[in-house]
Amino acid sequence: MLVIWALLLLAGLVALVLARWPLAFVSFGTLALSLVPPILASRWSLHLPVPFLFATTLFFFASIFLGEALGFYERLWWWDLALHGSSAIGFGLIGFLFVFMLFEGDRFAAPPSALAFITFCVAMTIGALWEVFEFLMDQTFGLNMQKTGLNDTMGDLMINGLGSAIASLTGYLYLVRKSAGYLGRGLAQFITLNKRLYQKSKDSLKK
Repeated sequence: MLVIWALLLLAGLVALVLARWPLAFVSFGTLALSLVPPILASRWSLHLPVPFLFATTLFFFASIFLGEALGFYERLWWWDLALHGSSAIGFGLIGFLFVFMLFEGDRFAAPPSALAFITFCVAMTIGALWEVFEFLMDQTFGLNMQKTGLNDTMGDLMINGLGSAIASLTGYLYLVRKSAGYLGRGLAQFITLNKRLYQKSKDSLKK
C-alpha cells in the first residue's frame, strides 16, 4: 500500500513539473480515492484487515491509473473484464458483511441461501449502476467508457455476474462450514476485528 501511494504521489508531482495536467489529475485522484476506505473506517470506528486495504488500493491503482492514464484498457483486452470481475467479488463480499452485520452475526436469523442471494443482488446492482454511469458519461461528456457499446456493456455484466456468484458462494460456504478458502478467511478476519458488530456470531462460536 505504502509503495503504491508513494508511486502515485511521485507520478503526480512529476506530472505537475512536466505540465502534464491530465496525468497529474489522475495520479492525485487515484491517491485520494485509495485513501477513502481507511478514512471512512476511522470515522466509523471500523478495523480493516491489511489485505482489504491492499486490495482496494491495488484496484484503484489498476483501474484508474494504469487503466485510464497508461492506457491498459486499450493495450490489454482482458484488463476491463478482470477489473469488473474482481470488483464484483469485492462488492459482493462487502455486501455480505453488511447484511450479516444487520443480523448481528446471527447465523440462524436467516437461511444461508437467503444471505447468499442478497450478496449476489448487491454485487449485481452495483455493477449495473456502474454501467448506467458509463452510459451517462459517454452521452453527456462524449467519453468512450463503453468502448464497443452494447457488446462491452453486456460482457461487463456477464463478468460481473460471475464475480457476484463467487462472492455469493463464498458467503454461503462461510455460513455453512465457517470456512471458504482465502476469501472466507478474509470474511472471518474482518468479523474478528469488528466483534462488536457481530456479537451473536462470536457468542455462537463459543457454544
